[in-house]
Formats: sequence, structure tokens, C-alpha cells
Amino acid sequence: QIQLVESGGGLVQAGDSLTLSCAASGHIFTNYIMAWFRQAPGKEREFVAAISQLSHHTNYGDSVKGRFTISRDNAQNMSLLQMTSLNPDDTGTYFCAAREGSALHASYPYWGQGTQVTVSS
Repeated sequence: QIQLVESGGGLVQAGDSLTLSCAASGHIFTNYIMAWFRQAPGKEREFVAAISQLSHHTNYGDSVKGRFTISRDNAQNMSLLQMTSLNPDDTGTYFCAAREGSALHASYPYWGQGTQVTVSS
């Protein structure tokens, strides 16, 4: 099965930009839809973005539309989440996830360990 490792989190100020990376291994990367979720303390996990296997389709959560961009590099087995105009509400643990199939909005069985993003005001 696919293994996922996130990196790139950190402490930033409001208005800053940050790019998260998700490195995949263990299986054929192009079999998988890639997605990002986040979870703030005391809150439910929230969908952030997803991208189809060949980057033909993307989808974003309402709270990040226009500010975040998901992409993937199939040659490098990587998924990226470029985040701009960050604000304190973007604080949380960001998780990379993967699933096979064609539905961007569905259950994701494979998850990374998460990377922390903290945005100070």
C-alpha cells in the first residue's frame, strides 16, 4: 500500500505563504487521488483540497478557495499544497491522504502522520 510523509509545516505570521509537501512511496503513485485535510484543536477534520491522478481535476474546501493551490509531480511521487494569505484560522495539523478510484470526495483510506501549521496574528 502507499505510504505518505508530509513536511513543510511551521510557524508563520498572518499574510505569509507556506508550501507543504507530501512524499509518497510503496505503490504506483498515479493510481491515487491525492488530498489534503486539516484539523484544528477541538475541531473536526476538514477537507482542504484534492487532485486527480493526472491533475485534470481539483477541488477545494470553501475556506481555502482562491488562497490554496494543490498540485502533484508524478515523476517525483509528490503532492504539494501551496498556501497563501494565511490567517490564524488556518492553524492546525495538515494531513496528506490518498485513495484509488475517481471520486475526489469520498473516504480516504491512506494517511500521513501530519505536519503542524501555526499562523500567528
